[in-house]
Amino acid sequence: MRTNPSRTQSQWPRKVRVGRVTVPVYRRQAPGGHVCFQVANYAQGKRRLDSYPDEATALEQASKLARQLSERNVVAAGMTNAEAADYASAVQTLAPFNVNLSATVGTVAECLKLVGDLPNIHAAVKFYAARNKKITRKSFADVVSEILAIKEARRASPRYLEDLRYRLNRMADGFCKEIGNVATAEITAWLDAQKFSAQGYADYRSRLHLLFEFAVSRGYAVDNPVAGVERIKLRSGDVEVFTPAEMARLLKAASAEFLPCLAIGGFAGLRSAEIERLEWSDIHLAERFIVVGASKAKTAGRRIVPISDNLAEWLQPYAQQQGNLWQAAHDKFYEAQQDAAQAAGLKWKSNALRHSYASYRFALTNDAGRVAGECGNSAAVIHRHYRELVKKSDAERWFNMMPEAPANVLALAVAER
Repeated sequence: MRTNPSRTQSQWPRKVRVGRVTVPVYRRQAPGGHVCFQVANYAQGKRRLDSYPDEATALEQASKLARQLSERNVVAAGMTNAEAADYASAVQTLAPFNVNLSATVGTVAECLKLVGDLPNIHAAVKFYAARNKKITRKSFADVVSEILAIKEARRASPRYLEDLRYRLNRMADGFCKEIGNVATAEITAWLDAQKFSAQGYADYRSRLHLLFEFAVSRGYAVDNPVAGVERIKLRSGDVEVFTPAEMARLLKAASAEFLPCLAIGGFAGLRSAEIERLEWSDIHLAERFIVVGASKAKTAGRRIVPISDNLAEWLQPYAQQQGNLWQAAHDKFYEAQQDAAQAAGLKWKSNALRHSYASYRFALTNDAGRVAGECGNSAAVIHRHYRELVKKSDAERWFNMMPEAPANVLALAVAER
């Protein structure tokens, strides 16, 4: 299609026509004194003047623009009702944003050249919005302090607070930076470097997830990077127990402070957390039972646990003790476990004291309901995990394990004088 200037070459503005489309070209003197040429561009719906250094270039660009607009008019004239409805819908959708359809389509087209398809555009925009969201900059350690203070103000249980404080402060030592700048890869690397057991990995991941959810809710981070950290599936079917010979070595190697905890775990089946909460006043040695109060039990239900003859012998040297059974910090309890195992030449088995008690007690009594009541769980759990796990002869050896020469207990008594 040929373009037709509407006036002689000496007259301005000149108008380049293609079909019914007219594009004006102006000759103007710039503020610096030089002459420039401007093309009136209505392609985006509003008038815009595009400047060019010489007349020939301005006329060439005007011709291209006129052809483009003319072709657009031809397409518009041939639109079906459905196409016209789509156009009207698109205009209405864009109206609240004060942008026209043509400009929007042009921008989308440029984005498609970069990312390939519409879902990628959407993902890119979400990423940009998240990364440019205004947040309050705060260090990892400061956020840990804040969440602990809030949990304490809300009267979280002392046991829960102690666990949370220990784990979160350990994490804070590993992330000396603003919490909003911690990435998923960094969290994964830290967890892997700690060489946790599967349970330990899961526990720390859970606490980290809690911390970052808190940070997001308070505006200290834009998202929770822990969501992308691998979840480890814990196998509940693997039950490990100590043999009577292994238990004898542990009892011999344990420190005087840890010995009663070890004995109660193996011969009464209390959970480690319950032992840490236990007080000497809960142990009724003369009456031969231990009261696990609702505030100390995992299931928040009070229960009575019998004291076997051999457990009474192990506890007898401590009969006059008062206060908490375990008086050191939470992390020291687990250190004492590892120290006892190392001194005995063994590897500590997770939850093995409780598993051992339930297994040997069930083998000895063949009464799942009774054992369940003593352990604070259900008969179905006892049947599922502890049935026929050990021999009755080993169970008899287990509950006949008596102290021979409690040198470690005597050492404690001497130290207290």
